[in-house]
Amino acid sequence: MDFVDWRKPRDKTKANEPVEPQTYRRRGQKFHDYIEEIIYEAQQRGEFTNLAGEGKPLNLEDDSATGDKALSYRMLKSNGFAPAEIELAKEIRTLQEKAQAKLTKIIHQGRMLHARRVPPFASEKREYHRTVERAATEYEHTLSELNRKILTLNLTTPPTMHQPFLEVESLVQQFRQSCPLFDM
Repeated sequence: MDFVDWRKPRDKTKANEPVEPQTYRRRGQKFHDYIEEIIYEAQQRGEFTNLAGEGKPLNLEDDSATGDKALSYRMLKSNGFAPAEIELAKEIRTLQEKAQAKLTKIIHQGRMLHARRVPPFASEKREYHRTVERAATEYEHTLSELNRKILTLNLTTPPTMHQPFLEVESLVQQFRQSCPLFDM
């Protein structure tokens, strides 16, 4: 067995070994260019082929603003949930939309009764009056409940997420004015 001193450069290469071209990096080269060169060489050697997730978009979500709650928020999001304050804001919005849809239906019903060629019967008038009164009472209760939830939201969220309180009396009054009652 021959002793090879690895500290000294080889003078001769064996005849059977292929000679690989050596790339010499320039001194004073910018770091970015140096990294680009390393990446290009790795691509040429095929080191980036058949990697896991190849061709799929990167997950570039930035969780830096969430601080120590980042992991819990990520777990909630991946399972289709949101933080409690976001869920509460969504619930408030959904309740407002449902209440408005119910009122729109009653307003439409009143307009149809007023626009008929044949005047409504007394029983239809009484039923419409009861429906309007029931809806106004329910609307007032819903608005009070929404104000309670808005207060809870405003106490638990930063000021940018605060919602204004609903003016219960004026909104109920607007509803009553949009549903004129029949003369009995």
